[in-house]
Amino acid sequence: MLIYAHRGASIDFTEGSKAAYLGALAQGADGFECDVRLTKDKQIICYHDSDTKRLSNIDLKIAKSSYEELKAKVDPYRLDELLDLSISNKKDLVIELKHPVPTGALIEKLVHKLLLSRSTEIKNSGIKISLISFSYLATLRNLKSGYQAGYLVKNSNLIKVNPAPVIALNINIVRQNPKVIADQHKKGKTVFVWTVNEASDLLLCAKEGVDAVITDKPAQARMLLGYS
Repeated sequence: MLIYAHRGASIDFTEGSKAAYLGALAQGADGFECDVRLTKDKQIICYHDSDTKRLSNIDLKIAKSSYEELKAKVDPYRLDELLDLSISNKKDLVIELKHPVPTGALIEKLVHKLLLSRSTEIKNSGIKISLISFSYLATLRNLKSGYQAGYLVKNSNLIKVNPAPVIALNINIVRQNPKVIADQHKKGKTVFVWTVNEASDLLLCAKEGVDAVITDKPAQARMLLGYS
């Protein structure tokens, strides 16, 4: 079972920051998970929220602020920088494309363009790139990217409408119905589970054959699973 660092090693560092991803690298994560948004000047940054309030004392709207404005205040990590880190260290990358956003499908277009421009490096590195979203329409767009697409599911009723080869399940779904993993595997799906921070949940995912867990605690996950 692969261990992907949720917004980096976010239990120990500010989520989505360069420090969090360097921390995840040091802690032995198999890959990185990030959320991406567009700034006012169409830079792709790793940021979960639509504004900076929760992670700072500053209130800036991501979509209404330029990258330079954000850099001066909260110094967000750009997706191209995280991609560099992934390629150079041979770490898988899971990119969640946030919706709804003011620019609609432009986020997919620009992420796909970035990945296309680095396709040779990505291929030579051997890493897996996964593009995931809660948005059904974004998932359909990601299916055309040339990279692995996944559908994020928090409500078990939506499992049946997943159009992608990857399904990313909330841990509560697995707790309530562990056999969902085997059911999805029978359908040929790759299964990611998020956000897996409790020891009991991690061991449950390992027992049921989950392909990858997304966790804030990659070091703890490795230790509990007995990975060297």
